Amino acid sequence: MRDDDPRLKLFLDHRATLVDYATPIVGDRMRAEDVVQEAYIRFAPGAADGVAAGRVAQPVGYLYRIVRNLALDVTRRRQTEDRNRLQHRPDWLAPAELPAPDQGLLDRDETRRMAAALASLPERERVALKMHRVDGCNLQGIADHLGVSVTTAHRLVQGAVVQLTLALRDEDGA
Repeated sequence: MRDDDPRLKLFLDHRATLVDYATPIVGDRMRAEDVVQEAYIRFAPGAADGVAAGRVAQPVGYLYRIVRNLALDVTRRRQTEDRNRLQHRPDWLAPAELPAPDQGLLDRDETRRMAAALASLPERERVALKMHRVDGCNLQGIADHLGVSVTTAHRLVQGAVVQLTLALRDEDGA
């Protein structure tokens, strides 16, 4: 391209304002610079779309239109890529939600109260509850282990749950 080419002179005269025009659309000046450079490639003779600036009635308006369209394309592409990146992110990459500092204290207090309530249960009820709720045993397995009937095993588990609920509720002041 010759230095006296009117399209080059037009582009250079408006380059800074074109960058300023594209910056709010694309979000930063670096991307705006890239958009303006791409716009010049499309504006210069021999551009891929075959429109020579010499045949355009308003070449400055045409240049701004090229910049605007390219800037919108860049913005749409970036939004699509961001959306796809977020959709395909594994769950384990998501930031962990941290509990509030006071929630940790409340959880520890509740755990302490639960341990105290469990310790206050009679041995057979504590074993039956642990086997049922922690180990996942059915009532027949609990009955066999404790040497009692299934009905008694059920009564032991149910009694332990009721006693724990009452103990925790009483400490909450309810």
